[in-house]
Order: sequence, then C-alpha cells, then structure tokens
Amino acid sequence: MGDYLPAMGESDLAEGSMATVDIGGERILLSKIGGEVFAVAATCTHEEADLGQGFILEDRVVCPLHLSQFDLRTGDAVNPPATAPLRRYRTRVDKGTVYVEV
Repeated sequence: MGDYLPAMGESDLAEGSMATVDIGGERILLSKIGGEVFAVAATCTHEEADLGQGFILEDRVVCPLHLSQFDLRTGDAVNPPATAPLRRYRTRVDKGTVYVEV
C-alpha cells in the first residue's frame, strides 16, 4: 500500500469535471461523478496522449488524439483504438481535501 497524498480541494473539482494533477511523480486525472471522486492515470494507453486535454462524456474520458474512451470509475478502455486499461488509484476525501494513494 502506498501513501495518501493531498491532490486538491474537493470544492475545486466540480461535479462532472476532471482535473490533472502531479502527485508523487505521477500524472493523475481526477474526476467527480455522482458525488464521488475517482483517479486514473492521465496518459492514454494507446498513444500516450494527455487525457487532461480530452473531454468527459457521461462517466468516460475521451482521448483528444484518437477518441478512445476510458471509464473514469474503473479505468477500463471502453472503445478502440485503446485496449489496455488506465491505472486506477484509490482516493479519499478528508476535511475538504482530496487525497490519492500513490
């Protein structure tokens, strides 16, 4: 198990939005869906594009390069060309701060 490190204020992450943060030497994409905060790797597994430059479609992030989609809750690749899932990180919210386990 890793350490939970502070990522951002929960109020800075609006419902249905995403934000990219660098934590513990890793680039992580945070999102808030249904009031829960999720964290996945911020780099597409297909061509290493920055998913932070993409957009949210319901509960998925769409890659800006080839339009692959990943489930923000699980990291699973939803459609090609990407087939490998994104790494998923555990999150917790404490006293208004989002923490990510790295």
